Amino acid sequence: MVDDDRSESVVRTVTGGGAALRAAVARLELELAAYRRALPDRAVAEEELAELARQTSGAPSPEQLRQSLLLVAAALGSVSALAAPLAALRDAVEQEVSGCSRSMPPAPCW
Repeated sequence: MVDDDRSESVVRTVTGGGAALRAAVARLELELAAYRRALPDRAVAEEELAELARQTSGAPSPEQLRQSLLLVAAALGSVSALAAPLAALRDAVEQEVSGCSRSMPPAPCW
């Protein structure tokens, strides 16, 4: 059961192993480095990917993971060449936060 309380007084941490998240971050970092066209928010995406990588080594809060994902998605979301690795990152963050994944078979995830 997932606690749906989003108040700031409640502190929750992610308990997953982080392997999928580390892999998704690494893949997007590689594909972003290979994407040579100018991106106005490339630096923001790179900084937040580095932050996500740091968060996998500890016990990040779901809010921190989602904030970093939001900034990466805002910076890169319009780049179709990066859509697949960005979707994988989004899925890995969701799996890390809730234990559910879009790629998992349909089942109740709450």
